[in-house]
Amino acid sequence: QVHLVESGGGLVQAGGSLRLSCAASGFTFNIKAMGWYRRAPGKQRELVAHITSGGDTNYADSVKGRFTISRDNAKKTVFLQMYSLKPEDTAVYYCNPVPVPWTYWGQGTQVTVSS
Repeated sequence: QVHLVESGGGLVQAGGSLRLSCAASGFTFNIKAMGWYRRAPGKQRELVAHITSGGDTNYADSVKGRFTISRDNAKKTVFLQMYSLKPEDTAVYYCNPVPVPWTYWGQGTQVTVSS
């Protein structure tokens, strides 16, 4: 049974940093490319970063240079280090495989950036 547990969100001021974690279980984590998605209020969910099983990374233009995705296959965990946060980064952040996410989504972790 797939299970994804996101954590690490919070309230920060603009310019601040946060590190998100996602613990995965129920599937062969190390062979899956994993992504961090976010859903801002009133907007559709978007993919902001992903990392392949081999460690190659890709970022949405809106976060490039500010966010870093990484993974620990031994711990079945994917991370998102976020720097220079902006109010427009405010959203609920989720992890899931890419390019085709599971139909299951975790509860997400709320990131709120105040101006």
